[in-house]
Amino acid sequence: MRLSLALPLITALALPQPALAQVAAADSGDTGWTILCALLVLLAALPGLMLRHAGGVNVRSALAVMAQGAGVVAAASLTWAIAGYSLVYAPGGDWLGGGSNLLLANLAQLRDGLTIPESAFVLFQLALALLAASLLVGAVAERTPIGWWLLFTPLWLLLVYVPVAHAAWGGGWLANLGVMDFSGGLVVHGLAGFSGLALALIAGARREHSDPGHAPVLGMAGGALLWIGLSGVVGGWALGATDDAATAILNHHFAACTAALTWALIDKLTAKRSSATGVLSGALAGIAAISASAALVGTGGAMLIGLSAAVICRLGAALIGRRIDDGANIFVIHGLGGMTGVLLLPLFVLPLLGGVGFEGGISLSGALLSQVIGVVVVALWGLVGSAIAALIVSVLIPMRVSAQTEAEGLDATQHGQQSWDFR
Repeated sequence: MRLSLALPLITALALPQPALAQVAAADSGDTGWTILCALLVLLAALPGLMLRHAGGVNVRSALAVMAQGAGVVAAASLTWAIAGYSLVYAPGGDWLGGGSNLLLANLAQLRDGLTIPESAFVLFQLALALLAASLLVGAVAERTPIGWWLLFTPLWLLLVYVPVAHAAWGGGWLANLGVMDFSGGLVVHGLAGFSGLALALIAGARREHSDPGHAPVLGMAGGALLWIGLSGVVGGWALGATDDAATAILNHHFAACTAALTWALIDKLTAKRSSATGVLSGALAGIAAISASAALVGTGGAMLIGLSAAVICRLGAALIGRRIDDGANIFVIHGLGGMTGVLLLPLFVLPLLGGVGFEGGISLSGALLSQVIGVVVVALWGLVGSAIAALIVSVLIPMRVSAQTEAEGLDATQHGQQSWDFR
């Protein structure tokens, strides 16, 4: 470079430079944590629930149940991207969000009030929606064709899940009423449980089924994946790599452990032996219950919530499970478990019991009333909304397969394949 050109450049660089506008940047640690938790939830929704549901059905329909799980995830994912996210979280009214984020348009570089990009928030919320939808497959396993699920899932997501998620998490009317649900005891587990109950009642009992299914070991493996994967739900809802995230995962684990041992003890006292699958059922009941308050209660509170959920859900299994053919006990474990945790939340949030306490001058009686209203509304809408969606879809595709199809198994009749090669 010639000296005559270099001198002006050096002089310009030496002069004070105008300050550049500062653009808010996402925290990479919080972003990475949220993405990791979303992947953990996807682990629960895909291999976790697929294995758990497949192990609990007849060998002739196990592959079909897993295919339905994959189809539900695909259909729910596209629905969430097209309209679900926007109707839950875009600025809107008390009942639904707006349309500014349809097809995930106009996502912010930084989610308002958080330290993560909105795309990471979308991914985490997608995983929760997939989990809720995937739970429903187990409630009517072996009785419904995959085509019915591909139509039912988008309708259920928009008609049932989206209004409840917006009302509780998107600044809607349940949140304004004071209903508390930290990470899905109400919105995910409770809603899926009562929706599954509606589907099981409409579909009716299987003509032939084995209890606890053709391969309890697969159900155990799937339950173990759920135990791990659902830690992403409670840890991810902290929306950052924080003390709240660690506290939530610890409480998730303690509630699961307490509930697993309690369920096993009840089995031992009532049936003279503890079933292996019952241990995982207890753990999942505790996980469903603690989801509402995982970061809000103390260690002792988490254990007591797990114990309470195990007792209530085990009693529910004895009284309800034999009368309603809910193949994976979706209503008993997730419905009753989730709602138990929602109702116990106000008690164990009290500082006297190790909780974080209430904000904004909320009283215990007021909080209890809000939680009861939330449980009643979500339970009723899960039942009614799911029944409406199921009956609408059934006009186009029958919900129940024929007796011959069910006898031959959905694997061969629906897919021309079989779960295992016995040659």
